[in-house]
Amino acid sequence: MDKGLQSEGKMIDVQQMIERNKKKKSFGERIEKIIPFFLLLCAAVSVLTTVGILFTLLRESIGFFSNVSLVDFYTGTSWSPWSGEYGVAPLIGGTLLITLIATLVAVPLGLMSAIFLSEYANDKVRRVIKPVLEVLAGIPTVVYGYFALTFITPMFQSFIPDLGIFNALSGGFVVGIMIIPMVASLSEDAMNSVPNALREGAYGLGATKLEVVFKVVLPAALSGIIASIVLAISRAIGETMIVTIAAGATPNLTFNPTESIQTMTAFIVQAATGDTTFGSTIYYSLYAVGMTLFVFTLVMNLIAQYISRKFREEY
Repeated sequence: MDKGLQSEGKMIDVQQMIERNKKKKSFGERIEKIIPFFLLLCAAVSVLTTVGILFTLLRESIGFFSNVSLVDFYTGTSWSPWSGEYGVAPLIGGTLLITLIATLVAVPLGLMSAIFLSEYANDKVRRVIKPVLEVLAGIPTVVYGYFALTFITPMFQSFIPDLGIFNALSGGFVVGIMIIPMVASLSEDAMNSVPNALREGAYGLGATKLEVVFKVVLPAALSGIIASIVLAISRAIGETMIVTIAAGATPNLTFNPTESIQTMTAFIVQAATGDTTFGSTIYYSLYAVGMTLFVFTLVMNLIAQYISRKFREEY
């Protein structure tokens, strides 16, 4: 009888264990069904945010262009919204000037840094230099702006006596410093992805270190390098605080880097923090300029994606 009771007890334990496993399996199956929807929701947040931003810009820009001609807006050479002049060319010119100066600073320094870290630096040096380089990406842009205003501009004034306190040269130079980590990090990743077999083959043919870098590694990593440069340019186009603080607020259609200029982002800051009446033409001009800036950055990102796909090397 004792054996029968023990056997019956074991059967009950086994049945309870089976029921618990079924419950766990059922719970796990429900979780497996829920997780894909949760991940889809997370992925949709960025898409919906972009759509919302685009909708807002389009809606408010339509209100602006109902009062100001689209042709006059993009072809006019005088920007003074408080006087009724809405030619955005000076803002576009100032943005492009800052971007050009920043590109001339960031591309050589960033690319040379990437070459050093990828091809010449040993592990010990790389562990020291790369974190320091990436710290530049974490510095607030307002700090960069006052650095340009209080240090870079006085330094440049010792070489260029006529340089004003607010100028495109200092702003563009510091924007270039800010985007160096983007160029260096992405370019280094592109060069590290080049197989060592290509390097070893070049060395086997008698190539020097420098020849391997410029004739093997850089051509093989060209798509990633160009994409990093295009993304960095896009970042420079959208920079706000540095140019607002260091470059001035003078809508001036000029390509003289020693003069004060105003970029699209700087105008948005100026108008958004000023006495702008809601619903006025000046208020709607914020969105028209923002829409123009959105198109600029969108085009740059599309170019970067196209270059990455077009010139990608697969090994």
